[in-house]
Amino acid sequence: MPIDGTMNVAQAANIYSNSAKSAGTQSVASSSGDNFGDMLREATEKSIDTMHQGEKMSARAVIGDADLTDVVQAVTAAEMTLETVTAVRDRMISAYQEILRMPI
Repeated sequence: MPIDGTMNVAQAANIYSNSAKSAGTQSVASSSGDNFGDMLREATEKSIDTMHQGEKMSARAVIGDADLTDVVQAVTAAEMTLETVTAVRDRMISAYQEILRMPI
């Protein structure tokens, strides 16, 4: 990431791809979606699934039914997914604001 804290879409996609691989899921780049909408929907569904898995593992840890390593991995994957989704959201809002500033 550049020093000024900005992130381009390719970097965000790369981070998401790496986090998906570490979480044991298939990469978004290798998905079978036909268009951008399908790819976005699939990435969103995978993000939600990762977040749910982190919540389930945390709940299992509270009742003492989960291995600490599995809990840490699930929570870390959920955290990375949340950071990626937040970065993509911020970039999309920024792009939308730039479009609104364009002269007609």
